[in-house]
Amino acid sequence: MNPSLFILAVFSVTLNAFAQIFLRKTMLTIGEIPSSASGIPAFLLSIGLNLWFIGGMACYVLSIGVWMAVLRKTEVSLAYPLLSIGYLITAVIGYFFMSEHVNATRVAGIAIICCGIIVISRSA
Repeated sequence: MNPSLFILAVFSVTLNAFAQIFLRKTMLTIGEIPSSASGIPAFLLSIGLNLWFIGGMACYVLSIGVWMAVLRKTEVSLAYPLLSIGYLITAVIGYFFMSEHVNATRVAGIAIICCGIIVISRSA
């Protein structure tokens, strides 16, 4: 995979990772899911008006557009494993910006995934 295409793929995955983080922030600011059906419309409205949610959906839309550009120029069997980079990106963002606990076991798992990505990318 050529470097510019790889960068484009990582950009798409990064947008997707940010979408996940934004959706997490949405749920942290919204609170609990209502236990009764009568609370669902107000809950959905509060989600729809939440800036974190809007930002997350915008990241998803942009991510899909960029990903389509990646798929236009490379095989899906090569591109799809690159989505695993999202695990690394979300762990870093979660740790530094959301104070999430990332222990040694998670770091080891992410390192194994990254090694697999390197092996797959070398097969191109």
